[in-house]
Amino acid sequence: MNQLDLKGRHAVITGGAAGLGFAITQRLLASGASVTWWDRDAAAMAAAQQQLGPQGGQVHQVMVDVSEHASVVQALRETVARHRFIDVLVNCAGVTGPNVKLWDYPPADWLQVMQVNLNGLFYCCREVVPLMRQRNYGRIVNIASVAGKEGNPNASAYSASKAAVIALTKSLGKELADTGIRVNCVTPAAVKTAIFEQMTPEHIAFMLAKIPMGRFGEPEEVAAMVAWLCTEDCSFSTGAVFDLSGGRATY
Repeated sequence: MNQLDLKGRHAVITGGAAGLGFAITQRLLASGASVTWWDRDAAAMAAAQQQLGPQGGQVHQVMVDVSEHASVVQALRETVARHRFIDVLVNCAGVTGPNVKLWDYPPADWLQVMQVNLNGLFYCCREVVPLMRQRNYGRIVNIASVAGKEGNPNASAYSASKAAVIALTKSLGKELADTGIRVNCVTPAAVKTAIFEQMTPEHIAFMLAKIPMGRFGEPEEVAAMVAWLCTEDCSFSTGAVFDLSGGRATY
C-alpha cells in the first residue's frame, strides 16, 4: 500500500459502515485520518467498528438519514461538537433501485433513488461546504458511477441519479475553484460489494460483460483513488471525473 499523508485530517464518510464506504474508511485511517461515519444503520456501524479492531477508536458514529435535510443538519451539529472541523467529505451513501424497464419503474422507488443518491449528496455538500470555506480548505469526493456516463438499461433511476452527481460535481468544483476546496468524483464500474444484493443476476452479468478487464473492481482499488483525491497532493484537479471502470469508459 502506498503511503498517503492525511495525518491530522478529519473525514466524514456517508454510508461508511459498509461496501465502498468501509474500504475507504480503512484506507483513510491507514493514512492517518480520523473518520466520522454518517450512516442510518446503527447495527451495521457497531459491527463495522468492531471489525476495524484498534483502529475503530478513530471512528465517530453519527446516525443520519442523508435523504432528510433536517437529519443532515443535525448530524453536522453532532460532528462539529466533537471535531470542530471537517477536512474531507466522501459522499458514498447510495441505493440502486429495482432493475426494471423505465415504463414499469415504480414512482416511489424512483423518488427514493433520487432522494438518497442525489438529494442526499446535495444536502451533505450544502451543509459541509460553509464549514470548509471558513478554513479555506477541503476535499470533497463524490461516488458516481460509470452508469452515469453511459446509462445502464433497466437502471434508469440509478443511471440518471449518477449522471446528476457528475454534473453537480462539475458545477460545485467550478464554484469553489478560487478557494482551497477541491471537488471531484469517481465513476466505478461494478464493484463487488453488498450492493449486488439489490440487483438481479442478469443485471450483474450485463455489467461484467461490459468491462474489458473481464472482472469486477475491488473496493480497495476504489479506496486507493479516493484516498489520493482526499490529500493535499490533489491540488490542481477539481470538478473532475476519475475513471474506475476497468476500461469500460475511457473518457
